[in-house]
Amino acid sequence: MTCTIEKILTDAKTLLERLKEHDTAAESLIDQSAVLHQRVAAMREAGAAGAEKGPGAAAERPDPSRLRPHLLLSQENTQIRDLQQENRELWISLEEHQDALELIMSKYRKQMLQLLQGRKREDAEPVLKVHQANSLEVESRIDRICEMGEVMRKAIQVDDDQFFKVQEKLAQLELENKELRELLSISKESFEVGREDLPD
Repeated sequence: MTCTIEKILTDAKTLLERLKEHDTAAESLIDQSAVLHQRVAAMREAGAAGAEKGPGAAAERPDPSRLRPHLLLSQENTQIRDLQQENRELWISLEEHQDALELIMSKYRKQMLQLLQGRKREDAEPVLKVHQANSLEVESRIDRICEMGEVMRKAIQVDDDQFFKVQEKLAQLELENKELRELLSISKESFEVGREDLPD
């Protein structure tokens, strides 16, 4: 099998186009990760703002007995589940992108080895320089993708932690609600017994 310069240039152009496509996909993943990070930060700020309002904000709100904390928490749970699903999908896409880059690099290395075996070293030096430059660029992009994957892993961990905190808060509120209902029931019974003991 003979390798011509035209074929090598054509293959290099094809690889370059694929690398550009993968670079575009990586940029898209970075943008999606940034949007996801902003959404998580906004949710945290909303939770912190609600906690900072304190007792002074109670006058502006409707009657607390009419509020349904479990509904609010279930809405937050749904948002957290959506974010977790989106994180998992982004993570799968990132892994597919890495696999595609590895496949491209293995084919590129194979072609370069065939070229080096078929030609003299002095004829292959310019191609070797291009190969080394492309290898460094691809390695830097793979490092970037790995860093992005680590950030997404941390975001997933934060989302999971937030979900468990919300679940714990919901259980705590339900327990408090149950205890308050029992206290209310006891006070009603004692009030009725006191009224019955009063003389007519």
